[in-house]
Amino acid sequence: MADIRPFCMPKWGIEMTEGTIAEWMVKEGDAFTRGQILCLIETDKITNEVEAEYDAVLKRMLVPASDTPHPVGALLGVFAEPAATDAEVDAFIAAFKPAETGVAAKAGSGDPAPAGATAAAPAAAPAKIVTNRSISPEALKLAEAEGVDIEPIAGSGRNGRITYQDVVQAMRPERAVSYKGTAPLSEETRAIFASPLAQRLAAQHGLDLTGIAGTGPRGRISKKDVLALVPAPTMAAGPVFGTPFVAAPNNPVVQPFDKVRKVVARRLTEAKQTIPHFYLRVSVAVDDLITLRKTANLVLGIKASINDYLVKAVGMALARHPDVNVQVHGDAVHSFPHADVAIAVASPKGLVTPIVRQADRMHIAQIAATTRALIDKAQAGRLSFEDMDGGTFSVSNLGMFGIEAFDAIINPPQGAILAVGGINRVAVELDDGDLAFESRIQLSLSVDHRAIDGAAGAKFLQTLKGLIEDPESLFA
Repeated sequence: MADIRPFCMPKWGIEMTEGTIAEWMVKEGDAFTRGQILCLIETDKITNEVEAEYDAVLKRMLVPASDTPHPVGALLGVFAEPAATDAEVDAFIAAFKPAETGVAAKAGSGDPAPAGATAAAPAAAPAKIVTNRSISPEALKLAEAEGVDIEPIAGSGRNGRITYQDVVQAMRPERAVSYKGTAPLSEETRAIFASPLAQRLAAQHGLDLTGIAGTGPRGRISKKDVLALVPAPTMAAGPVFGTPFVAAPNNPVVQPFDKVRKVVARRLTEAKQTIPHFYLRVSVAVDDLITLRKTANLVLGIKASINDYLVKAVGMALARHPDVNVQVHGDAVHSFPHADVAIAVASPKGLVTPIVRQADRMHIAQIAATTRALIDKAQAGRLSFEDMDGGTFSVSNLGMFGIEAFDAIINPPQGAILAVGGINRVAVELDDGDLAFESRIQLSLSVDHRAIDGAAGAKFLQTLKGLIEDPESLFA
């Protein structure tokens, strides 16, 4: 019968319970040689290369590379001689039983499997080992099963205790390691316990690892230990620039304000100088809104943006707070029953604010269509006077530019403007004291203190926050 051996999920460390095949370096049916890297296995702490300890063929790949973890001892593949048939491999897989000890089969770490690992070979009763040495139960079982003399083994555990890995190391045959295209590497003995990457780095730099004390688990020589032995490269002298730096002319390009820019500049200057601004800021959770938007867009067949939902929420909040839905004309305040919400749009001719009329009465699909049409007209420079005349409130959103928060200037004669920042994932404390992450946006309300008191603005923001965090209410 052909020699067939299991390849199982190895166990690296006491705390390891599962691992993930990150990448296979050989394909099913490929032959490999001793010392060749077979695959990369990831745990929650490390990524390790599994190196072949004997020549064979990957007859069956049972677990492809993926993000799915598999428990220690799980059968990942089957190695066999080239002459092994598919029927023999199938019979071996059907008869295979994972180790009950929770420690990976020796073949799982790339070592040749013990003779008892083949499917049909009867196993002789292992010889009992009587010793006064301190040794772990798993290490003792392995030593008895493989007939390993434990007396010469120097234990790497606490107080010299012999560990499972110590027995595995004692079972490894002495071998010479060489790498194509690199400097010759000194003969590896049992005293050299290094990772494959550390061995390659040592070969590349011509370093002898004999006698090196490793800082890895159980004294293993790691990449860091090898790099510490590599001499630092000498810095080459920088180029000498003999020609002194000469500044180039930095003359401005003068662009007088066009008609639109003049109007915008005049109105903003007037607003900032004559309107007593004060600011109210609040953070709002939007995870539910993001989820509802995706579903609603699919169900309704629309492409409503987060800003469209904010315009809808602003309109509904203004209808409930008419003392914020106002315009200021001289010494008089004009209050409106419905919300005409202006949206700030950056057009080729400057900042413009087309208006979504009676946003509180519109369905979200109607708001999405209206804002899309207004933005397209603004980009084309075709906004009419009717598109921009009036407005009882403004929304300025810079979240799409990565701005987290800002304060906007009121657009007179309106009494307030809402500045909207970007969506950010932030950590929040739950009622039970645990931490969780959620998506939040920063809202800043700029208010004309001549017409709107602080309490009125705060109540409006409170209502707006409630509507956004309960987005189903926007369809009421």
